[in-house]
Amino acid sequence: MQIPIVRLALGDAEAEAATRVIRSGWVAQGPEVAAFEREFAAAVGAPHAVAVSNCTTALELSLRVASVRPGDDVATVSHSFIATANAVVAVGARPIFVDVQPHTYSMDPAALARALTPRTRAILCVHQIGFPCDLPAILEIARARGLPVVEDAACAIGSEIRIDGVWQRIGQPHGLLACFSFHPRKLITTGDGGMITTSDPALASRLRLLRQHAMSVPSTARHDSSRVTFEDFSEPAFNFRMTDLQAAVGRPQLAHLPAIIAERRALADRYAEALADHPLLAPPVEPSWARSNWQSYPVTLRPGGRLSQVAIMQFLLDRGVASRRGIGNAHAEPAYTKCAWSCGEEPCDPAAHAAGRCLRLPVSERARDNTILLPLFHGLLTAEQDHVVATLRALPG
Repeated sequence: MQIPIVRLALGDAEAEAATRVIRSGWVAQGPEVAAFEREFAAAVGAPHAVAVSNCTTALELSLRVASVRPGDDVATVSHSFIATANAVVAVGARPIFVDVQPHTYSMDPAALARALTPRTRAILCVHQIGFPCDLPAILEIARARGLPVVEDAACAIGSEIRIDGVWQRIGQPHGLLACFSFHPRKLITTGDGGMITTSDPALASRLRLLRQHAMSVPSTARHDSSRVTFEDFSEPAFNFRMTDLQAAVGRPQLAHLPAIIAERRALADRYAEALADHPLLAPPVEPSWARSNWQSYPVTLRPGGRLSQVAIMQFLLDRGVASRRGIGNAHAEPAYTKCAWSCGEEPCDPAAHAAGRCLRLPVSERARDNTILLPLFHGLLTAEQDHVVATLRALPG
């Protein structure tokens, strides 16, 4: 039995949707994208949704419309896919890395408060692997400093957070903007693609302008016009558009989002029950105020275990079970170890700085090195999950 870390759940509905678009003769950004935006906004409870080419461009555009400029600082986490930090650098700003909470894998508000600098102009928090971060605490810190909050919700479509006793979907958004991904590892995939949600109609309009070269007349409007129409370009901008082919493939999946989340939560419950007393691996703890969409299922090495992360992963792989190590840390990657822009210490120790050792994020580092992501996806068969559990129980030691 070979069990991947994820298996795409694309079928006839997605194939028929793509065929419909191909036969329509309009495959670029058009009516399908507009429909996908409306349906996505309704699904997460947002007034506005803007589709883009991927979540990295979503983050970059969001920082730009939040008025982050070259030379500014952005408080964010290192414990995330490298795209989070890269988006900060793409707008010319400096990522100031903040440590995470051990159970949510997301930004620690206390560490955030300590990390703010006089040049901080925005907070970029991450709802990591579907676990919502502590938004109320982060927003309180942001309001005290007058800072916009951008939510990296790449993994968090369908995740929920309880605020003032009310369960709310991630993406309303609670900050200024929230950014989502449709990469194949996510609950809904369009091959690649992203979405930005906001409550501000002016920001939504600006995002739509910037994603399409700042072109004054959208292609669809020019195509449908009964008069000769010429566009102009008001400023240098970007080609960050989603295609109608992508949007059409995403729409039938979005329609089944509640069922997808319910299935993943049931799978997570089965894992938690099976691993509650495992001698080497501890199941994740879902905070009482958060509901994960279980984009991934992270287990943590228990203290004192005799097997390393790599040894456990290899044991699984040898028996047909794919896994992944914990989420990486940008500050440990070659691109960011020269931490002139990310240590947040002014001045820091010159010798440590030169060696890339002036930044230490102990919780982030432990999370990467002591976490293993197990197969969890909608469509995972009971027999397949039983095989994963049986393999974990067979671990020596």
